[in-house]
Amino acid sequence: MFLRRLYQFTLVYGLALLLLLAIKFFFGLSDYVIPGPQEIWHTARQVSGRYALDVLNTLQVAILGHALSIAMAFAVGIVGRLTSWMGSMIKTAAFNIQAYPIVAVAPIIFILMGDGFSSRLLIAAMICYFPLLLSILGILSEPVEDIEHFFRMTGRITWRLEVRIRAFENLHKLTTVIVGSATLAVVGTIVAEFIAASAGIGVSIRRALYQSDLSKILVALFLIGICTSLYLACLEWGGRRLMRRWQAPVA
Repeated sequence: MFLRRLYQFTLVYGLALLLLLAIKFFFGLSDYVIPGPQEIWHTARQVSGRYALDVLNTLQVAILGHALSIAMAFAVGIVGRLTSWMGSMIKTAAFNIQAYPIVAVAPIIFILMGDGFSSRLLIAAMICYFPLLLSILGILSEPVEDIEHFFRMTGRITWRLEVRIRAFENLHKLTTVIVGSATLAVVGTIVAEFIAASAGIGVSIRRALYQSDLSKILVALFLIGICTSLYLACLEWGGRRLMRRWQAPVA
């Protein structure tokens, strides 16, 4: 699983880099616009160590923000699954809040909270929170009538059991949604760092952009892709283990 993720990313990255170099040589662009292979390799040897530490810093914030967004999405989804006025209000609020782009709200967060760890964490959590919430709301709001009807007739149904039944029956969907939202957490962290922050790979990309140094940006993107692929592979592995554990027959 880990090797498959790395292989897929390396293949996509390599093809994109070859396309970029083909554009450079076809149009005769200078190294200032698109660096050549030697310059990219030289830059990679210079900055890879420092950029790797920056990526790990970013990934740490992204993982924490992702975990926070999952917890918030499940908490709100459990309440929003209800057919009462409370559930309807939660759903309406979730749909309306999503209309505001987080990138536009991010400067306000930095003004109020500064450019430290907490603001990066909050922005990362908010960017991947809303897609998670909408998916979890849809999953937890859909009754599994064949199973839930039995427990209702026997008087054993509780909200915890109801949530577990719906989560179990849609475990594959939940795993897919959580894995997919992990990339949004990484993107959200980089966006937060790019707008205003003092640490992380987003800061390094912003500096390289101001210097018009495309080779540094390419190295940063490669390291981001490698670390993100490993994180996604870990989530997929954990999701498969959870599904096998829940679906194992009870002796």
